[in-house]
Amino acid sequence: MSLPPGFLDEIRARVSIAKVIERKVTWDQKKSNAAKGDYWANCPFHQEKTSSFHVEDRKGFYYCFGCHAKGDAITFLKDAENMGFMEAVEVLAAEAGMPMPERDPRAQERQEKRTELTEVMEHAVQFYRLQFRAAKGQNARDYIQRRGLSEKIVDQFEIGYAPDTRTALFEHLGGKGVSPKQMDDAGLIIIPDDGGKPFDRFRGRIMFPIRDPRGRCIAFGGRAMDPNARAKYLNSPETPLFDKGRSLFNHGPAREAAGKIGALIVAEGYMDVIALTQGGFSHGVAPLGTAITEDQLRLMWRIADEPVIALDGDKAGLRAAMRVIDIALPMLEAGKSLRFALMPDGQDPDDLIKASGPSAMQTLLDQALPMVELLWRRETEDQNFDSPERRAALDARLKAALAKIGDPNLRGHYGQAIKERRAHLFAPAGGGAPARRFEGGGGRGNWGKAPWAPTMASAEMKSSSLARAAGRESEARGREATLLLVMINHPSLADRRFEALEEMDFICRDLDEVRVALLSAFLRLDGAASIRDGLIAEIEHLTGRNPVTHLMATPQAADARFAAPHADEELAELGFEEILARHKALLAFQREVAEAEAEMTSAPGEDVDRRLEAASRAHFKDATPTLPEAEDDDETYSARLRNAIEGKIWEKKSRRRS
Repeated sequence: MSLPPGFLDEIRARVSIAKVIERKVTWDQKKSNAAKGDYWANCPFHQEKTSSFHVEDRKGFYYCFGCHAKGDAITFLKDAENMGFMEAVEVLAAEAGMPMPERDPRAQERQEKRTELTEVMEHAVQFYRLQFRAAKGQNARDYIQRRGLSEKIVDQFEIGYAPDTRTALFEHLGGKGVSPKQMDDAGLIIIPDDGGKPFDRFRGRIMFPIRDPRGRCIAFGGRAMDPNARAKYLNSPETPLFDKGRSLFNHGPAREAAGKIGALIVAEGYMDVIALTQGGFSHGVAPLGTAITEDQLRLMWRIADEPVIALDGDKAGLRAAMRVIDIALPMLEAGKSLRFALMPDGQDPDDLIKASGPSAMQTLLDQALPMVELLWRRETEDQNFDSPERRAALDARLKAALAKIGDPNLRGHYGQAIKERRAHLFAPAGGGAPARRFEGGGGRGNWGKAPWAPTMASAEMKSSSLARAAGRESEARGREATLLLVMINHPSLADRRFEALEEMDFICRDLDEVRVALLSAFLRLDGAASIRDGLIAEIEHLTGRNPVTHLMATPQAADARFAAPHADEELAELGFEEILARHKALLAFQREVAEAEAEMTSAPGEDVDRRLEAASRAHFKDATPTLPEAEDDDETYSARLRNAIEGKIWEKKSRRRS
């Protein structure tokens, strides 16, 4: 949703930034001067003993002289509470009494219905909490006590109890004027198909409210007190409020906690998250009765770049970890991955913390395995590779898995990591026969340091064109800077070509940082990235420098008229496609180099340097056409770009042999 001009400025003018920030800090009364709107406090973003965090309420900004954190009210909510851009805007707009821009009538109607249902859900939360404290909730209280949960944790997670009667909640909500249809839409009751009297969905269960990131109750999870119940855990059904594949238990509090420490734990269920929180790990979430979905992975990566999947150490936990790998591989990108902390056999986080304390849990988190290691162990553990056929089958499985990774650069790094492990597995053992079996042994205890070491590049490779490819960085910088600049100055184009931005493989590290920040900015801004200034501010926040200034320092980007913010949108897209096409030629060259390197390993007698030089000439001879001149008029400039694209000048032209 786009915001009208001046909307953000009006929010900043109406909202007192001091009022927003004081929810997180305590003002230093000696240094602060409220009459002048001048406030000082200990910084909420880093540990300190003196008040170096300064807020100027009248100017609407803050600055820390210790860690150099700075920004306005929107920035503060994003950083301190780990909110997305639009979510922070909505919160501040509500505080300022400003309605958000009008949506279409259907969306407005859906929003009104959701608001009604959240009120119904809050009535249910209060009812279940009262029942937990009543005489009927004694068994539930005894169970919670046996699990070692404190009163503070019970209140924090609003644990309740659904009486083991058919219509207790139905009658309670009816007395408050809630209609059966509203109860049904909220997933709280079941209406029989035969027209019988509706009855409560949850009966005889300990109740866990499930809240969205903004704290609104959207569903419930219920644990059966009867050991013979058909389902030990029961979740609310899909409703207008609840999509279990796109929701996480403890999402809001974990997001805020993770924003302070930069880490996220993903456990299996409610009780694991609650036990982690009581043990001091408040940055834990859990999926809701399903295997982790793609949407849930995206939510996790918006909270932390490398969530740690903490699964039970039994066979079911290991199977769940393996399923996560297959889901995550196609979604991986630079800086976004997963690590895996596998509990000791037969233990979950609650068991481990009770038996060995929080320090044992922290040790497991610190030793979490990278995903490539878990992938390798899945394909090799307890298997015999004593024949060429079995080794070929392993290679085929690994190749199929790596093919799922969309980012070429990341796929190459995964391939190298697998190659190093493979070399160790099939290396001669003590000068004799090659190793035949990978002894994993199963269980967390044998999953320590990986038994492999990286190999050094050969002398041939060091002198090859691959080693000299870094010399092309000056050529690539102009293309890469121009691609980024046109996307930043034309956010609507970046939105349309988002996948192309994800797939780009940059040579220049500093520009790749801008590319990754641009991707993250789009995800974090939740649709508000169409505002160029907001996009630039978010990238600057992520990288620590103004992206436009940094990119304009490259002459080719600065001279590209189609990349300027005032350029015609069609002209910008034409220029972008032309530069992207040339960049793809560079990527094609790099892929051919990688293939040549792989073939060199299997055929060491071949002259790899000659093949690499040939690949270089083939791909770059015709891949550097001249851009239209800056003095061309707009019509000529546009026509030349269009001709370049239609002629596919970046493609290698076939030539007849004489």
